Amino acid sequence: MFKKIVEDQLQAALDERQDLFLIDFSLSGDNAIQIVIDGDDGVLVEDCMFISRAIEHNIDREEFDFSLEVLSCGAATPLTLPRQYQKHIGRNLEVSTLDHQNLEGELISANDEGVVLKWKTREPKPVGKGKVTVTKEANITFENIKEAKVKIKF
Repeated sequence: MFKKIVEDQLQAALDERQDLFLIDFSLSGDNAIQIVIDGDDGVLVEDCMFISRAIEHNIDREEFDFSLEVLSCGAATPLTLPRQYQKHIGRNLEVSTLDHQNLEGELISANDEGVVLKWKTREPKPVGKGKVTVTKEANITFENIKEAKVKIKF
């Protein structure tokens, strides 16, 4: 019953803020609530506070004892939802696939089915000695992605 109350309050808050979306929700046996959110334009501390207050202010503490933690996705957190890929177009991703490929390249596009990565590599010339730089592209479906992370460069 408590889980349903929390889920309803969380959904109401997310309905009010369409730019935010849920990544993970957990409720432990001792009523410790942990919510991880992301946003189309990133997540600010104020966004976490909004979700926290939407839940905390609408649940009676006299009836339920609980702790609440609202977090944003970290920079190194793997991407899990197709919606997350949209905001990272133009950035470099590291992608591990279920068919044991490890690719790193620029995210060119993302849709409901998958992503397109593009990268440059050096390959031997077709004729003669030496190498030539070629641009490669890979279409990867979401079903084939084991893990994808944004590659952060400093």
